[in-house]
Amino acid sequence: MDPVPPLVLASGSPRRSDLLKEAGYDFVIVKPLVEEVEDEAIPIRELTALNARLKADAVATTHGSSLILAADTLVLLGEMVFGKPTDREDASRMLGELNGRAHQVFTAVTLLHRDSGRIHSLSVATDVYFKQLTRAEMEEYHRRIDPMDKAGAYAAQDHGTLIIERISGSMSNVIGLPMDEVADALHEHFGITPVPR
Repeated sequence: MDPVPPLVLASGSPRRSDLLKEAGYDFVIVKPLVEEVEDEAIPIRELTALNARLKADAVATTHGSSLILAADTLVLLGEMVFGKPTDREDASRMLGELNGRAHQVFTAVTLLHRDSGRIHSLSVATDVYFKQLTRAEMEEYHRRIDPMDKAGAYAAQDHGTLIIERISGSMSNVIGLPMDEVADALHEHFGITPVPR
């Protein structure tokens, strides 16, 4: 049996870090220095998987003996893909497009152990249904949160009840990491389990 590798979260997202901490994992954070691909011609599952792998590869160059956990989240509304807004105006546009409609949140996860050549990938989609909001309600929501580092310009965990009617599927996926699927993959493929408290 191979020794269990240390876990590295390849992400600057405080939400992903919080989810892993709450689940009881012991890990370190290394922010990947990569240019994410933004190509609407690529189907969303492939695009998120590509970006997750890019992030994992970037961190694995200096942490080859560790297990790298990288993820990428995007929002899909019909044929439109929403990443992080470029500015406040873009954030308002995104929220306006999502207003009163259903959309999907896709997260792809790459688990990479470079030294052994082991890799496992997964992808999860969650349906999110937005309330019908007035312009004033949308502006008030954006006053309460910082939409700039969030795909779709919203956060389910930050005043999400103001804008979200219901979620069908993984709530943690909408926050940034599908924890049930991630926990299963960490245990099954790499022997990593939460640290007993």
